[in-house]
Amino acid sequence: MKMGERGAGCAMMCARMSIDDEIAAICSRAKEASRRLAYASSEKRQAVLLVLAKELRARTPEVLVANALDVAAAKERGLSAAMIDRLALTAVGIEAIAKGVEEIALLPDPVGEVVSDVRRPNGLRVRRVRVPLGVIAMVYESRPNVTIDAAALCLRVGDAAVLRGGSEARNSNLAFAKLIASALSKEALPIDAIQLVTTPDRDAIRALVQQVGTVDLAIPRGGEALVRFVTEHARVPVVQHYKGVCHTYIDGGVSAVVARDIVINAKLSRPAVCNALECLLVDAKVAEEVLPVIAEALARGGCEIRGCERTCELVPSARRALDSDYGTEFLDRVLAVRVVDGIDAAIDHVARFGSGHTEAILTSDEAHAERWRREVDAACVMVNASTRFHDGGELGLGAEIGIATSRLHWRGPMGAESLTTFKWVVDGTGQTRI
Repeated sequence: MKMGERGAGCAMMCARMSIDDEIAAICSRAKEASRRLAYASSEKRQAVLLVLAKELRARTPEVLVANALDVAAAKERGLSAAMIDRLALTAVGIEAIAKGVEEIALLPDPVGEVVSDVRRPNGLRVRRVRVPLGVIAMVYESRPNVTIDAAALCLRVGDAAVLRGGSEARNSNLAFAKLIASALSKEALPIDAIQLVTTPDRDAIRALVQQVGTVDLAIPRGGEALVRFVTEHARVPVVQHYKGVCHTYIDGGVSAVVARDIVINAKLSRPAVCNALECLLVDAKVAEEVLPVIAEALARGGCEIRGCERTCELVPSARRALDSDYGTEFLDRVLAVRVVDGIDAAIDHVARFGSGHTEAILTSDEAHAERWRREVDAACVMVNASTRFHDGGELGLGAEIGIATSRLHWRGPMGAESLTTFKWVVDGTGQTRI
């Protein structure tokens, strides 16, 4: 190795050591804070969230100024409209975030819940009791509201969190982190309970998800590349929040108008979110009736249709789909469409191209609805409803830290309960084991 190369290698090694040391110190402080949080009363954890909601309202202008810097930088960098939509905050949006924090505060506290309580033949009383999970490493992109949602959910159940948001939302995340620290301080809870990793170096993510002994769970929420990076490098347990390739299958017996309204809501209400519709499947028996009606409404909404041969025959304006369009998360005003021969073909298509997020059927046939519920494998299956309802708030969780598409230890919206674990509590009267 030449002298210059040796020097560069040493510099890289020192930089990595510095990042590793920095992340290790952050996580160590979080672990210590999690011990204090675990002993805090439910009322105390509730109070800090109510204070946080007040801070959000009182300092909305400060947050909007920080967010405007991020949005301007994103536009200058040429980020997509979908990415900017995820990034942008408004006063109305911050009020919604504050209300979400209040809803989390008022949720029943799962900590201390007795999951099971049995008396053994030898007289031992054996209980399983919910307890805080510990330290959550949250890695996410774009949406600065995740900073508040993740912090609020973790605080409600006594977890500490180390948050690493995307560099595109750096100023917004810093502004939110200040409000969280202020709320914790006002309620005399450790400010290290919620910490934000500010370094843009991707190596910080690698270091964060390798903190065995201090980090109890890693949650990646973002694009496919981010989730794969975390999964491949993690040495701690990971709950994956993978892409949302969501389908709706129009089976029949539902009017074209009802089908149109559900599809338009699922696709166009917010195209850039993970529960937005990405592929429409239509039974060949009803395609001629419903597809033109839906296509016209999609066109009015500026949505491009990429369809199979039969779709293009019924919708001349549609672009012929490539094989790669099926299974793609567009996050934009683009919809893949395929005409299929019955429910078996629809279920097979979902099994091949779905990402395990949200799958819906529109039908009046209860037997078909039950087959969909039973045979389709996804975090959420829906009958006669928009995929957009697969959301923590809509399903009664108050808010979510994300929607998990993996199977362990959680699936679907991750609310307060998902951020707990349990311990066995055994009470005896002097028993010894034979």
